Order: sequence, then structure tokens, then C-alpha cells
Amino acid sequence: MCPETLTGLMFAQMVAAGAANLNRSRRIVNDLNVFPVPDGDTGDNMYMTIDSGASAAVSLHDAPLFEVAAAAARAMLFGARGNSGVILSRIFAGISKYLYGTDTADVRVFANAMQKGVEEAYAAVNQPVEGTILTVYRESVTAAAEKLRPGADFSTYFTDLLQEAKASLERTPDLLDVLKEAGVVDSGGAGLLYILQGMLNALEGHADNCEDAPAQAQ
Repeated sequence: MCPETLTGLMFAQMVAAGAANLNRSRRIVNDLNVFPVPDGDTGDNMYMTIDSGASAAVSLHDAPLFEVAAAAARAMLFGARGNSGVILSRIFAGISKYLYGTDTADVRVFANAMQKGVEEAYAAVNQPVEGTILTVYRESVTAAAEKLRPGADFSTYFTDLLQEAKASLERTPDLLDVLKEAGVVDSGGAGLLYILQGMLNALEGHADNCEDAPAQAQ
């Protein structure tokens, strides 16, 4: 059963499950990597970044939510690799900033924290490029927040988040010519999709059996 209140323990499990699910498919993400340079390491970079955060979060799993979120964000900042890793670390930094002083959070508070992640991620990039992980994260967070209704739980929120993230990822080649020319979707956006899928599975109690979120070429 999906919890109605997010604790430090649950957040730590979500981050760890997100990292584990990305790890299962990081070669797929690597193979999609053509922007900003085709060096084939986006999956590796994002995994190393979030895995740093997961290790820190799990070590503090009994702490209040804001302490766990802060530890994860701080570790991701120091462990960030590559452009997508840096953006991912800023997403979690924004989440942590909004949750400051919060022992537990309901879904609306967490949705607001996710929006803060959008602001932090965009602010961290001198010239934000649409059709990347930035777009996928922003569009999914916006859509999931708009669908929030009274009585919504974290499972509903993350299901909506993941649905829009998939749709947004499929649109990335329409926004970035280099992706369309290569016939792929954005690698950073694909990595984020695997992370969100893992987090949803943790919420629903079957993180050990994460299904890979599709990252299809166009």
C-alpha cells in the first residue's frame, strides 16, 4: 500500500530504488547519448551521481525527511558527473531546499518541492536547452501538479509524473535537431525516466522488480 505521508526512510528507499533501476539500463542511456557531445557516458554519469546520493540517504534513513533529503543532495553535488549529473544534482538540491525543516511531507508539499527542483535545475545552466532532461523534468512536474486532486496519494502523483515524462521524452527530437538527425530521444531525459520508475516502484513496495521504462529511438 502506498504511503500518504513521506518519511525520511521512504525517501531514502525511493532514491536508492531510482539509482538501482537506472543502473539496470544505463547502457541503454549511454547508447542514446548524442548531445551535447556523443561520448556515450550519460547513463554512467547519472548513475554515479544518484548512487552517491542514495548511499548518503540510506545511511540516515531514520532521520527526518529534510535531513535525509539534504544528505542526498549534498552527496549528489559532490558526486555529480557530466552535464546530466550536475542537472540531476540540482534537481535534488531544489527538493531539499523546499523540504528544509520538514519531518514528513504529504503529496502536495512534495509536489511543491519537485517544482523547486525545476527552478534550481534551470538556474544551474547558463543557457538552458529544451529537448533535454530539463524539459522532461519540467513538463512532467508541471503536468503531475496540475492533475493533483483531493485525496491523491504518492502513487497517483508519481504515476502521473511518469506518464508525462514518457510523453515528454518522446517529444525531445522535435525540440532538438541533433536528436532527430540521430533518430534518438534525449539520453538525460531517458535516465530520468528510469529513476522515476524506480522511485514509483519503491513507493508501491516492489523496488526489487523494477520494470525498465521505455527509452525508444524515434
